[in-house]
Amino acid sequence: MSKVNFSLTTSIDETKQLIKSIGATNTVVVVSEPGVGKSTILTMLKADMGEDEYDYIYVDCPVKDMMDIAASIPNHESKTLEYYVSSLFKMGNGKKKVIMLDEFMKSPKLMQIIYTRLMLERSVGDEQLPEGSIVFATSNNASDGVGDGMLAHVGNRVCLVSMRKPNHDEWNTWASANGIARPIRAWAAMNTKAFKSYLDPDQQDNPYIFKPSSTSKSFVSPRSLAKCSPIVEKRGEYTENALTVALAGTAGEAFAKSIAAFISLEGRLTKYEDIIKNPKTISVPDNVSALVMMLFEAIDKLDTQDTLNKYMDFVNRIPQEEIQSIFFTMMMRAKPKLARYNQEINKWATDNHQLL
Repeated sequence: MSKVNFSLTTSIDETKQLIKSIGATNTVVVVSEPGVGKSTILTMLKADMGEDEYDYIYVDCPVKDMMDIAASIPNHESKTLEYYVSSLFKMGNGKKKVIMLDEFMKSPKLMQIIYTRLMLERSVGDEQLPEGSIVFATSNNASDGVGDGMLAHVGNRVCLVSMRKPNHDEWNTWASANGIARPIRAWAAMNTKAFKSYLDPDQQDNPYIFKPSSTSKSFVSPRSLAKCSPIVEKRGEYTENALTVALAGTAGEAFAKSIAAFISLEGRLTKYEDIIKNPKTISVPDNVSALVMMLFEAIDKLDTQDTLNKYMDFVNRIPQEEIQSIFFTMMMRAKPKLARYNQEINKWATDNHQLL
């Protein structure tokens, strides 16, 4: 079996759109390092395309065997074999299918042959998928060292796409929309190197990220940061030591020690409501972590042009332009309609174009 490595990459949004656009005629095989969002693509497609025309089917390839996909069953009356397709594929309702073959390249060789027919011929065994059905697959980079390989002749018949890790802005846009705990989002905004890849140059000493050569099983990834959210949200139910151990066991010891300052600050921040009341006179904290936490609270709560104008009076008083730029970037990503038509936001962008 051949290993697959790439240099050209796409973002998760580009990957999703590519599958949506060509997935009915070309099978896209998405590869990336662990925890960067491959498995969420099916959910993204469902949100985009709806459920009126399509069924969305997840296949966990390494744990399936032949009988989980389809089987020949004896018909004793006719003394022949009849082909039965697994109910997993919902073949009886006539709807088009969007099928995700997750961890395809970790499948045993025999199962890869079966999945390859599904990818290339759009059929489950002898039964054809409805016209317009989409099939795509995911797996890890060969260099991740977790056992991914593809039959040599298959690569020339599919569209192999390497999906990069999201950067901190992209992840925080998703995190803000999905209710990820504020200390984690603030930490992510301030620790951009946690979104680097081991494939990037000069990352040997990066304490946060996945490295194939490392024996540690816990590291920072978009997935593990999201898993840390309920741990942070429920921290009042257990000791500080238990909190640190749980965070270390989910996203690594370096992350657990680093985020402690953000967590300790949350209960002592200047309230958003107080800033809106007195944006021109209320004190601006010296602590950068505190400021970033306050900005993320505002991004969650701002909902009118009037309150955004008032909050910009406060933002413009922050002495660090780089911190101001975090607010601008996240507002444009998280609430683009509100930000795009705000005169104060547009003025800030014009005055600080060198930062953008």
